[in-house]
Amino acid sequence: MKAIRYGLLLFCIALCIACPAQSENNQNKHLLVIGEEKGYRHESVSHAMSTIERLGKQTGLWDTTIRTDTEALTKKKLEYNAKNLTNFDAVLFFTGGDLEMDDSQKADFLSFIHDDGKGFIGVHSAAITFTKWPEFVDMVGGTFDEHPWVTFDAPIIVEDSKFPGMEQWPKAFILRDEIYQMKSFSRDKVHVLMSLDASKLDLTNPKVHRADHDFAVTWAKMYGKGRVYYSTLGHPEENWDDPRLQQMYVGAIKWAMGLVDADVSLPQTASPK
Repeated sequence: MKAIRYGLLLFCIALCIACPAQSENNQNKHLLVIGEEKGYRHESVSHAMSTIERLGKQTGLWDTTIRTDTEALTKKKLEYNAKNLTNFDAVLFFTGGDLEMDDSQKADFLSFIHDDGKGFIGVHSAAITFTKWPEFVDMVGGTFDEHPWVTFDAPIIVEDSKFPGMEQWPKAFILRDEIYQMKSFSRDKVHVLMSLDASKLDLTNPKVHRADHDFAVTWAKMYGKGRVYYSTLGHPEENWDDPRLQQMYVGAIKWAMGLVDADVSLPQTASPK
């Protein structure tokens, strides 16, 4: 009898240990990744999406739903088992052009971030998405205005090494990527994490439009209750195999989902020269 009781006791202890672990597992965050492009098609989109899904599994922090359409960008109930915005904690765009969203979807999407306090991560060509939708541009923090140097050895300065996913980068480094010049952008509205070192750029390029020579690469900001992150990095497919870039986007997703906090207070100091 004692042996049976002892066995039952061990079983109960094991069950108690297993239950919290299972409960914690069930609390994984949910990330919606949209990879639809209207216009220029980036070759790196597929690899980027699969990398983000893999990183979610490896870290155990989020489950990923990958879509190449915008059906899920609504709060309306969808047919069958299709997920909508209410099923997600953050949305990541590696998109381009004017996506197929009606007015109701657009309102739901902005409300998802601004009012519900959810997250948005914009990758590279997300800044060429909805360029004529002012509310989207305001949410992101800027929009595409040429890439004067196309893909080049970009001289990058890390302005905030304390932000999640920034600590692995040197203070100043070179990365071959395509850096967008932004318009409708001002650092008094976003917290800049990375920028180009203007002293090392060809500023005589006729496509250089910013008189202030402030070329932000990566930033974070609050949008109402929600968290917004954008980086122009990720144009070349091979950069998605760089552990530094992977760590950067893991940090971005964690912050956007509220798993970690960071100081994104404004105003910020002027861009380093």
